[in-house]
Amino acid sequence: MSDDSRRSGAGTAAVIPAAGRGVRLGPGAPKALRALNGTPMLIHAVRAMAASRAVSLVVVVAPPDGAAEVKSLLDTHSLPERTDFLVVPGGDTRQESVKLGLDVLPPGIDIVLVHDAARPLVPVDTVDAVIEAVRDGAPAVVPALPLTDTVKEVEPRTDGSPEPVVATPERARLRAVQTPQGFDRDTLLHAHETVTDGVTDDASMVEQLGKPVVVVPGHEEAFKVTRPLDLVLAEAVLARRRANDGF
Repeated sequence: MSDDSRRSGAGTAAVIPAAGRGVRLGPGAPKALRALNGTPMLIHAVRAMAASRAVSLVVVVAPPDGAAEVKSLLDTHSLPERTDFLVVPGGDTRQESVKLGLDVLPPGIDIVLVHDAARPLVPVDTVDAVIEAVRDGAPAVVPALPLTDTVKEVEPRTDGSPEPVVATPERARLRAVQTPQGFDRDTLLHAHETVTDGVTDDASMVEQLGKPVVVVPGHEEAFKVTRPLDLVLAEAVLARRRANDGF
Protein backbone atom coordinates (compact mmCIF):
# COMPACT_ATOMS: atom_id res chain seq x y z
CA MET A 1 0.00 0.00 0.00
CA SER A 2 1.49 3.35 -1.03
CA ASP A 3 1.87 6.30 1.31
CA ASP A 4 -0.47 8.31 -0.93
CA SER A 5 -3.14 5.63 -0.68
CA ARG A 6 -2.81 5.49 3.08
CA ARG A 7 -3.12 9.27 3.35
CA SER A 8 -6.18 9.38 1.08
CA GLY A 9 -7.89 6.69 3.14
CA ALA A 10 -6.63 7.61 6.60
CA GLY A 11 -9.32 8.02 9.19
CA THR A 12 -12.18 5.89 7.82
CA ALA A 13 -12.93 2.25 8.57
CA ALA A 14 -15.89 0.01 7.75
CA VAL A 15 -17.28 -2.62 10.13
CA ILE A 16 -19.32 -5.41 8.53
CA PRO A 17 -21.24 -7.58 11.03
CA ALA A 18 -21.60 -10.95 9.32
CA ALA A 19 -22.27 -13.29 12.23
CA GLY A 20 -25.98 -13.90 11.59
CA ARG A 21 -27.53 -17.09 10.25
CA GLY A 22 -30.01 -15.55 7.80
CA VAL A 23 -32.89 -17.92 8.57
CA ARG A 24 -35.24 -16.28 6.05
CA LEU A 25 -33.04 -17.54 3.22
CA GLY A 26 -33.54 -21.06 4.50
CA PRO A 27 -31.18 -23.68 5.94
CA GLY A 28 -27.55 -23.96 5.00
CA ALA A 29 -24.60 -21.61 5.19
CA PRO A 30 -24.87 -18.27 7.00
CA LYS A 31 -26.53 -15.68 4.76
CA ALA A 32 -23.35 -13.66 4.31
CA LEU A 33 -21.59 -16.72 2.89
CA ARG A 34 -24.27 -17.55 0.33
CA ALA A 35 -23.00 -17.36 -3.22
CA LEU A 36 -24.01 -14.48 -5.47
CA ASN A 37 -22.78 -14.91 -9.03
CA GLY A 38 -20.43 -17.58 -7.67
CA THR A 39 -18.93 -15.31 -5.01
CA PRO A 40 -20.05 -15.11 -1.35
CA MET A 41 -22.25 -12.10 -0.63
CA LEU A 42 -19.80 -11.09 2.07
CA ILE A 43 -17.02 -10.66 -0.48
CA HIS A 44 -19.26 -8.43 -2.59
CA ALA A 45 -20.03 -6.34 0.50
CA VAL A 46 -16.35 -6.07 1.45
CA ARG A 47 -15.45 -5.01 -2.08
CA ALA A 48 -18.25 -2.42 -2.00
CA MET A 49 -16.73 -0.80 1.10
CA ALA A 50 -13.15 -1.08 -0.17
CA ALA A 51 -14.20 0.51 -3.47
CA SER A 52 -14.21 3.86 -1.67
CA ARG A 53 -10.73 5.37 -1.67
CA ALA A 54 -11.59 6.92 1.70
CA VAL A 55 -11.85 3.51 3.39
CA SER A 56 -8.46 2.30 4.63
CA LEU A 57 -9.66 -0.62 6.79
CA VAL A 58 -12.52 -3.12 6.61
CA VAL A 59 -13.30 -5.15 9.73
CA VAL A 60 -15.42 -8.26 9.14
CA VAL A 61 -17.16 -9.62 12.23
CA ALA A 62 -17.53 -13.34 11.56
CA PRO A 63 -19.73 -16.02 13.15
CA PRO A 64 -18.20 -16.89 16.56
CA ASP A 65 -16.99 -20.26 15.27
CA GLY A 66 -16.31 -19.15 11.70
CA ALA A 67 -13.56 -16.54 11.88
CA ALA A 68 -10.98 -18.86 10.29
CA GLU A 69 -13.34 -19.67 7.41
CA VAL A 70 -14.06 -15.99 6.76
CA LYS A 71 -10.36 -15.11 6.94
CA SER A 72 -9.70 -17.83 4.36
CA LEU A 73 -12.43 -16.40 2.12
CA LEU A 74 -10.87 -12.93 2.22
CA ASP A 75 -7.44 -14.41 1.47
CA THR A 76 -8.67 -16.30 -1.59
CA HIS A 77 -10.61 -13.47 -3.27
CA SER A 78 -9.06 -10.47 -4.96
CA LEU A 79 -9.45 -7.33 -2.86
CA PRO A 80 -7.99 -3.83 -3.29
CA GLU A 81 -4.35 -3.72 -2.17
CA ARG A 82 -4.75 -0.23 -0.76
CA THR A 83 -7.21 -1.46 1.89
CA ASP A 84 -6.38 -3.42 5.05
CA PHE A 85 -8.66 -6.18 6.32
CA LEU A 86 -9.31 -7.69 9.75
CA VAL A 87 -11.54 -10.58 10.79
CA VAL A 88 -12.81 -10.91 14.37
CA PRO A 89 -15.30 -13.37 15.89
CA GLY A 90 -18.72 -11.91 16.62
CA GLY A 91 -21.18 -12.11 19.49
CA ASP A 92 -24.71 -13.39 20.06
CA THR A 93 -26.41 -10.21 18.78
CA ARG A 94 -25.75 -7.73 16.01
CA GLN A 95 -25.05 -5.02 18.58
CA GLU A 96 -22.45 -7.19 20.33
CA SER A 97 -20.84 -7.99 16.99
CA VAL A 98 -20.57 -4.35 15.96
CA LYS A 99 -19.02 -3.49 19.33
CA LEU A 100 -16.45 -6.27 18.89
CA GLY A 101 -15.58 -4.76 15.52
CA LEU A 102 -15.24 -1.29 17.03
CA ASP A 103 -12.94 -2.65 19.73
CA VAL A 104 -10.22 -3.56 17.20
CA LEU A 105 -10.13 -0.24 15.34
CA PRO A 106 -6.66 1.30 15.51
CA PRO A 107 -5.89 4.89 16.52
CA GLY A 108 -6.35 7.45 13.77
CA ILE A 109 -9.77 6.19 12.69
CA ASP A 110 -12.27 9.00 13.22
CA ILE A 111 -15.08 7.93 10.86
CA VAL A 112 -16.72 4.51 11.10
CA LEU A 113 -19.08 2.93 8.61
CA VAL A 114 -21.33 0.06 9.70
CA HIS A 115 -22.53 -1.97 6.74
CA ASP A 116 -24.85 -4.97 6.38
CA ALA A 117 -23.15 -7.95 4.78
CA ALA A 118 -26.54 -8.66 3.20
CA ARG A 119 -26.34 -5.43 1.16
CA PRO A 120 -23.69 -6.58 -1.32
CA LEU A 121 -24.40 -4.20 -4.18
CA VAL A 122 -24.30 -0.72 -2.64
CA PRO A 123 -22.62 1.65 -5.15
CA VAL A 124 -19.43 3.45 -4.18
CA ASP A 125 -21.08 6.85 -4.71
CA THR A 126 -23.44 6.07 -1.84
CA VAL A 127 -20.54 5.04 0.40
CA ASP A 128 -18.68 8.24 -0.42
CA ALA A 129 -21.77 10.40 0.19
CA VAL A 130 -22.14 8.98 3.71
CA ILE A 131 -18.47 9.57 4.50
CA GLU A 132 -18.61 13.12 3.17
CA ALA A 133 -21.61 13.99 5.34
CA VAL A 134 -19.78 12.78 8.46
CA ARG A 135 -16.70 14.77 7.41
CA ASP A 136 -18.95 17.82 7.12
CA GLY A 137 -19.88 17.49 10.79
CA ALA A 138 -22.83 15.13 11.11
CA PRO A 139 -22.34 12.72 14.06
CA ALA A 140 -24.48 10.06 12.31
CA VAL A 141 -25.53 9.61 8.68
CA VAL A 142 -27.85 7.09 7.04
CA PRO A 143 -28.55 6.55 3.34
CA ALA A 144 -32.26 6.17 2.70
CA LEU A 145 -34.92 6.13 0.00
CA PRO A 146 -38.45 7.56 -0.07
CA LEU A 147 -41.14 4.92 0.31
CA THR A 148 -43.16 3.90 -2.72
CA ASP A 149 -45.78 1.99 -0.73
CA THR A 150 -48.29 3.39 1.73
CA VAL A 151 -47.43 2.20 5.24
CA LYS A 152 -49.96 1.15 7.88
CA GLU A 153 -49.29 0.93 11.59
CA VAL A 154 -51.17 -2.06 12.98
CA GLU A 155 -51.89 -3.85 16.22
CA PRO A 156 -49.83 -7.04 15.75
CA ARG A 157 -51.52 -10.44 15.98
CA THR A 158 -49.64 -13.70 16.47
CA ASP A 159 -52.59 -16.03 15.87
CA GLY A 160 -52.92 -15.32 12.15
CA SER A 161 -56.10 -13.26 12.53
CA PRO A 162 -56.52 -9.94 10.65
CA GLU A 163 -54.55 -7.09 12.23
CA PRO A 164 -56.41 -3.84 13.05
CA VAL A 165 -54.96 -0.69 11.49
CA VAL A 166 -53.96 1.88 14.11
CA ALA A 167 -52.67 4.70 11.90
CA THR A 168 -51.46 5.62 8.42
CA PRO A 169 -48.24 7.64 8.70
CA GLU A 170 -47.66 10.41 6.17
CA ARG A 171 -45.57 8.71 3.51
CA ALA A 172 -43.74 11.88 2.46
CA ARG A 173 -42.10 12.01 5.89
CA LEU A 174 -40.92 8.39 5.87
CA ARG A 175 -37.68 6.91 4.52
CA ALA A 176 -36.48 3.33 4.09
CA VAL A 177 -33.02 3.21 5.66
CA GLN A 178 -30.07 1.39 4.11
CA THR A 179 -26.38 0.97 4.92
CA PRO A 180 -23.55 1.83 5.21
CA GLN A 181 -24.43 4.06 8.11
CA GLY A 182 -21.65 6.48 8.96
CA PHE A 183 -20.57 7.85 12.33
CA ASP A 184 -18.13 9.98 14.17
CA ARG A 185 -16.12 7.30 15.95
CA ASP A 186 -16.43 8.75 19.46
CA THR A 187 -20.18 9.20 19.06
CA LEU A 188 -20.68 5.58 17.98
CA LEU A 189 -18.48 4.25 20.77
CA HIS A 190 -20.41 6.30 23.32
CA ALA A 191 -23.69 4.95 21.92
CA HIS A 192 -22.54 1.34 22.23
CA GLU A 193 -21.37 1.91 25.77
CA THR A 194 -24.60 3.53 26.98
CA VAL A 195 -27.56 2.31 24.89
CA THR A 196 -28.73 -1.27 25.36
CA ASP A 197 -32.52 -1.29 24.90
CA GLY A 198 -34.75 -0.93 21.86
CA VAL A 199 -31.92 -1.09 19.33
CA THR A 200 -32.93 -1.50 15.68
CA ASP A 201 -29.82 -0.10 14.05
CA ASP A 202 -26.72 1.85 15.05
CA ALA A 203 -28.25 5.19 14.07
CA SER A 204 -31.17 4.61 16.42
CA MET A 205 -28.65 4.22 19.25
CA VAL A 206 -27.24 7.65 18.43
CA GLU A 207 -30.80 9.02 18.33
CA GLN A 208 -31.32 7.72 21.87
CA LEU A 209 -28.31 9.79 22.94
CA GLY A 210 -30.15 12.87 21.71
CA LYS A 211 -27.64 13.54 18.94
CA PRO A 212 -28.70 14.45 15.40
CA VAL A 213 -28.90 11.86 12.64
CA VAL A 214 -29.12 13.01 9.04
CA VAL A 215 -30.19 11.27 5.84
CA VAL A 216 -28.43 11.27 2.47
CA PRO A 217 -29.89 9.76 -0.71
CA GLY A 218 -29.65 5.97 -0.82
CA HIS A 219 -29.66 3.81 -3.94
CA GLU A 220 -32.08 1.22 -5.27
CA GLU A 221 -29.25 -1.29 -5.69
CA ALA A 222 -28.35 -1.11 -1.98
CA PHE A 223 -31.28 -3.39 -1.13
CA LYS A 224 -30.97 -6.07 1.52
CA VAL A 225 -30.77 -9.67 0.34
CA THR A 226 -33.08 -11.39 2.80
CA ARG A 227 -35.38 -13.71 0.86
CA PRO A 228 -34.81 -16.05 -2.10
CA LEU A 229 -36.39 -13.55 -4.53
CA ASP A 230 -33.78 -10.97 -3.46
CA LEU A 231 -31.06 -13.33 -4.69
CA VAL A 232 -32.72 -13.41 -8.11
CA LEU A 233 -32.82 -9.61 -8.20
CA ALA A 234 -29.20 -9.33 -7.06
CA GLU A 235 -28.07 -11.73 -9.80
CA ALA A 236 -29.94 -9.59 -12.35
CA VAL A 237 -28.21 -6.43 -11.11
CA LEU A 238 -24.81 -8.09 -11.41
CA ALA A 239 -25.63 -9.33 -14.91
CA ARG A 240 -26.59 -5.80 -15.95
CA ARG A 241 -23.37 -4.40 -14.46
CA ARG A 242 -21.30 -6.95 -16.36
CA ALA A 243 -23.09 -6.09 -19.59
CA ASN A 244 -22.76 -2.33 -19.09
CA ASP A 245 -19.25 -1.91 -17.78
CA GLY A 246 -17.59 -5.30 -17.60
CA PHE A 247 -17.97 -5.52 -13.80
